[in-house]
Amino acid sequence: MKPSNWLIILVLTIGVLAISTGAILIRLASLSARMSGIEFSLVIAASRLAIASLLLVPTWSKIKWQTIELRAILYAGAAGVCLAAHFVLWVTSLSYTSIAASTALVTTNPIWVALLSWWWLKERLSRRTVIGILVAITGGLIIGLADIGGATTVSNPVLGNFLALLGAWAGSLYIFLGYQARTKGFGIGGYIVVVYGIAAVVLLPIPFVSGVGYFGYSGSVYFYLLLMGLLPQLIGHTSFNWAMGWVSPTLVTLAVLFEPVGASFLGYLLFGEVPSLITLLGAVILLIGVAVAALSSQKK
Repeated sequence: MKPSNWLIILVLTIGVLAISTGAILIRLASLSARMSGIEFSLVIAASRLAIASLLLVPTWSKIKWQTIELRAILYAGAAGVCLAAHFVLWVTSLSYTSIAASTALVTTNPIWVALLSWWWLKERLSRRTVIGILVAITGGLIIGLADIGGATTVSNPVLGNFLALLGAWAGSLYIFLGYQARTKGFGIGGYIVVVYGIAAVVLLPIPFVSGVGYFGYSGSVYFYLLLMGLLPQLIGHTSFNWAMGWVSPTLVTLAVLFEPVGASFLGYLLFGEVPSLITLLGAVILLIGVAVAALSSQKK
């Protein structure tokens, strides 16, 4: 039986609040470890997913695997690989660009999900959807040009913004493939076990290869990693994955647009990070374009 609209809205709201802490916890863990860049980003991404997967172990015995279609499991497995790529790219971007720019770019999922639906499912793009995409691209260009201008305190905003955009593409594939799995009857419990587990397995060995392990950090680093696995991952992502069983992925990605607002506000409170006016203008234009594209896709 489909849950009430109010329950869906409540779960999505909780999910937005939870994922808004993600960028903040990543920044706090990096500062505590006094490390940044791709190597430590791999540790953060792998730890976050591994912790979430371990917290799900008690639910494994309750999943009726024999009733799940093979296609649904394959979709979930592919979604897990995309989720791993998404986190590596996005977490790394936060070492080079601002929280506001990174989260604004990485939440452009509705655009890419709409384009995937057009390409994969042969869904027609409305004129308003196309206009929204063009507006969002304009906002993204403004963010990039603002950072190139030099009025920034971050180390390499061009690289960071590009990584965030790549993270958005990987995240969109994760959402799209997850929607395919969920609509084929894959229950939320089994789905997140497969997705989080595969993403963790993909990422866990890589830090050792790159010469960075999981030991020797301060207690505060492990505390932030634990919070990442619990709040933005287990509560945040699971809320969105649950909602995709009842509403379109377009509406779910539309809800994610509130993440940059919450993350930027927390970034200001904790780090005093104030984006330039041009960056804020670009972010607002980008999010308006994404919202227009998402709502237009939903109305078709």
